[in-house]
This record gives sequence, C-alpha cells and structure tokens, in this order.
Amino acid sequence: MNSTILQTATRYLLPILLLFSVFLLLRGHYYPGGGFVGGLVASIAFVLHSFAFGPQNTMKLIQYKPLSLIPIGLGIAAASMFLPAFFGYPVMTGLWLEEKIPVIGMIGTALFFDLGVYFVVIGVVLTILFTIALNTEEE
Repeated sequence: MNSTILQTATRYLLPILLLFSVFLLLRGHYYPGGGFVGGLVASIAFVLHSFAFGPQNTMKLIQYKPLSLIPIGLGIAAASMFLPAFFGYPVMTGLWLEEKIPVIGMIGTALFFDLGVYFVVIGVVLTILFTIALNTEEE
C-alpha cells in the first residue's frame, strides 16, 4: 500500500505505541495490563508499520526474526518462576527488591514474568502475521 497519509502517521505512531506498550508492561503487576496486553500493543505497532511500508521493510526495522523472541521470553518467564525455589520458597512466589526504582516502582519476579510474556506474545503474533503476509505476497 502506498498511502502517504498512512506512512506519515505510522512514523509518528510507531514510537508512541511502543512507548505505550512498555507503559502497560510496567504497570501490569500493580494494575490491569502487563506482558500480554503490552505485547499485543507492540505487535499492533509493527503490524501498522507493515501495512504502511510492507512486511519486508518492517522485518528490516525489527532486525531479528520474531520467532527468536519466543524462546527468550519463555526463558525469562521460566527463570522468574523457578528463582524462588532456590531461596526455599514455592515456585512462582513473588520475590521483591526492597528499594523502589523511581519510574518503574517495585521490581520483582512478577515483572520479569510479565517481561517474558511480553516477548512471547510479540514473537508469536508477529511470526504468525509475517508468515501470512510474506506467503500472500509470493502468491
């Protein structure tokens, strides 16, 4: 699609949507939101870029295959799940640092679990959508 309006809007919306997705990710372990919703918003930002500039250009922008985000996210989520077991707590017990970080707030295993989910959702959604888009272009 060669819409100048869509391409111009996408240049402004992409960073705003990605920033909003990080906001949802960081807000998620206190209020509604989190890794799943943040990952969906980030995926939507890249899908919008794909509509405006084509899937090939979006893949160049991302620089990595989205499929590679899935094992990274699963690893982060699994590590945050099993970390409490090394300290004698049940699996998935929330461990928290005592000091708050100014912008983020409390950092704990729940945040890292959400981060893992965030990467998995982005990886899955973009892998599915880019596979469909690239196969459709070839036909």
